[in-house]
Amino acid sequence: MLSFDDLKNAVADGSVDTVLACLVDMQGRLMGKRFLAQHFVQSAFEETHCCNYLLATDLEMATPDGYAATSWQSGYGDYMMKPDLSTIRPMPWLEGTVMVMCDVLDHHEHPIAHSPRAILKKQVARLEEMGYSAMMATELEFFLFEKSFEEIAKSGFRDLTPISGYNEDYHILQTTKEEHVMRPIRNHLYAAGLPIENTKGEAEAGQEELNIKYSAALDCAEYHTIAKHAVKEIAWQQGHAASFLPKWSADRVGSSSHVHQSLWKDGSNVFFDPSDELGMSDVMKSYMAGLIKYAPDVTYFLAPYINSYKRFQKGTFAPTKSVWSIDNRTAGFRLCGAGTKGVRVECRIGGSDLNPYLALATQLAAGIKGIEEGLSLAPATQGDVYDDQGAAEIPQTLRDAAKTLSGSEMLREALGDDVIDHYTRAATWEIEEFDRIVTDYEIARGFEKA
Repeated sequence: MLSFDDLKNAVADGSVDTVLACLVDMQGRLMGKRFLAQHFVQSAFEETHCCNYLLATDLEMATPDGYAATSWQSGYGDYMMKPDLSTIRPMPWLEGTVMVMCDVLDHHEHPIAHSPRAILKKQVARLEEMGYSAMMATELEFFLFEKSFEEIAKSGFRDLTPISGYNEDYHILQTTKEEHVMRPIRNHLYAAGLPIENTKGEAEAGQEELNIKYSAALDCAEYHTIAKHAVKEIAWQQGHAASFLPKWSADRVGSSSHVHQSLWKDGSNVFFDPSDELGMSDVMKSYMAGLIKYAPDVTYFLAPYINSYKRFQKGTFAPTKSVWSIDNRTAGFRLCGAGTKGVRVECRIGGSDLNPYLALATQLAAGIKGIEEGLSLAPATQGDVYDDQGAAEIPQTLRDAAKTLSGSEMLREALGDDVIDHYTRAATWEIEEFDRIVTDYEIARGFEKA
């Protein structure tokens, strides 16, 4: 990490010539501007501006109607991007470049309520009022492919050959062959100030996992976002495509993003109670009960696209039921570190395409509500949860998740009606776009036989 004085010195000696000022959009991507570093340290460090459609668009940068925050009728005005100078860090894989995260504000310097960074900050503030802080970690899973983004796009996204030919879960030989991509990912991200722990092969050909040490909630979201961005850029520099699409093939395992979480106070994990058989405090039990009760409400923020729901299949390690277990990977929530000071809960529902700010914020909102309501935690589920007919299910389609999101009293209370209406519109737009497309599957299935 760099202080603002460090940055000014680096600009003066010529080692830094470019500053990326970035916001996080609804999809969890970095958006912003590349500043001549001299201009940034002279004046742009105070503020810059962007079109407000950046927080009312989709993956294709379309301008859907139906948003209250902005529209063609209102003329698509500006937002203020306010650099958070505590977030300046080098981007070692880009020569002479540093980045800074920005808060998104209106012209009166009030936070934009539906900005992902503002949404997470609001839930962190709620926790602080209760005397707690959240420590969280996300796992990033993705696929590496033999060819580049450009080559794959020219093939119509049909020439999808993973970088390896077999399941490489924990496989050292195969992952050695991928070190020309994975080694710079680890080292560059560490040099950028991210507490990288490891990478490993995941449970499919060409599938990778990147693990980052747990940290404060806002830091965790920013580590995830920066790491995801870096993985794509570094893979591209090496001539490969890296994809965070959860389910790129019906015959392949999907990619997830598990969220580990615990609450802390005065440097200690308040989830830990040494007198409990599993080391779980009453606070942890109520928090987990909130996660389970409100899992359907927050599913959209863990699975935001049509494709997200394709990975929820039996026997794939992707959970379909809102229950908890003790170290059992078939459940939606897994107790990890049982009986130790590191006890925590892992949410296994999220896919690799989630926006970490929104996912973490809504996990916190559900857990906070569980504490406020004093919810009791049901006994742990055992065995194969896929076959548990009595376990509550999470929404199995984006259509169902959007309906549940819109009707969530818990989220409307925690995030605000305007925020829930905004993201409900994002969900329904994805559905509308998908519904109007004729897929290869439909043509192949019905061209002759219908």
